[in-house]
Amino acid sequence: MKPRLPAWTATLTWKAALFITVMCCVLAALLGSLVHVAVTGQTVGNAREKALTKLEDVSRLYEAGDRLPPGSGVDPSGLPDALRDLAASGQRATMVADHNGRPTMWAAGPADGGRVIATEIDYSQSAKSIEGLDRAIVGSSVLSIGATLLIGAFAVTRVTRRLHQTASVARRISAGDLDARVNDPRTEDPTRHPDEVTAVAGALDTMASSLQGKLESEQRFTADVAHELRTPLTGLHAAAELLPPGRPAELVRDRVQTMRSLTEDLLEISRLDSRSEQLELDAHLLGPLAARVVRASGTDTQVVVARDLCVETDRRRLERVLGNLLANAHRHGRGPVVLTVDGPVITVRDHGDGYPEYLVSHGPQRFRTEGGARGGHGLGLTIAAGQARVLGASLSFANAPDGGAVARLSLPATAECDCGPR
Repeated sequence: MKPRLPAWTATLTWKAALFITVMCCVLAALLGSLVHVAVTGQTVGNAREKALTKLEDVSRLYEAGDRLPPGSGVDPSGLPDALRDLAASGQRATMVADHNGRPTMWAAGPADGGRVIATEIDYSQSAKSIEGLDRAIVGSSVLSIGATLLIGAFAVTRVTRRLHQTASVARRISAGDLDARVNDPRTEDPTRHPDEVTAVAGALDTMASSLQGKLESEQRFTADVAHELRTPLTGLHAAAELLPPGRPAELVRDRVQTMRSLTEDLLEISRLDSRSEQLELDAHLLGPLAARVVRASGTDTQVVVARDLCVETDRRRLERVLGNLLANAHRHGRGPVVLTVDGPVITVRDHGDGYPEYLVSHGPQRFRTEGGARGGHGLGLTIAAGQARVLGASLSFANAPDGGAVARLSLPATAECDCGPR
């Protein structure tokens, strides 16, 4: 298994800090190298000029037969071999080497008889100056990198904080909080030029406002249509009851009942979309509650209670969720249909062809059913998902490996409640 880096390494702050550090190190190394080379070259050049000047004076003294000053001589013992060879070949040259435990600048040239005349000057002070310069370069580079890193991290953190705020608002909007806005003050101040983050925040607020307006318009339209249909459908239902017995009357009553159920579902969806539903909590045992839902559905459903649990929930809404799941399993699946209670998790499974791929991936969508599905508008599972959300429960849809659709309702954990007799 390929090892993964910690999650914090993926943050923009860490990447910006790493980039700033690397660039500062590269720049410090480049500038430090240039300064080191320039100063070292100048220091060595000055020492070399002094050494060659002293060598000329020593050479004149040697030719005049005078006594040579200390540190000068013919074929001295400490002269580096490479410099001795260059001088023996007829060239004048200089070289820095350790002599008697300290850095020394040697200058050498040819003398008569194939010998070499050389002189030395103390180079320790120049070497110390170069070492001090190198330490100063390293110290100033470290301080500069640290200061730049702190300033850069502060600047980047300000940007990332605004990005995190924008992302948080986007997540709230996707979760259904259409009133959430970034409200970046830079978008409301015309005297300040907006940056990229401000542009993103402003675009998100504009998108949220537009989306909220369209959804509210759709909700009002759905609710208005359902309310307007209620009255004529009630009259139509009453008129259908007056028809003489027979097959045509049964068909009319069946279609009227279907339209009334669809209208009620639309009204329920509009209430769920408005997020104005209020819970009526009470303590209930899930096993008996599930059995009651199965009896009310009039379906041949097997109830398995692996582990019963007392929960505090809204019984009417929970029964609505389970009833819709059972109705969908019997309408679009095949038997046997099994309802299992295992603690706070209730599972409804059939043995049909399974849920369509879009439903497993994205959840139920109103008025969308798999091609060829009989007698469905895609509202039953949509209502079940909406009521589960009101309950604070999680409703997921999957297909069993050996075939069949599986709906799993996970109720929220609650404190211990009393489900005893009242």
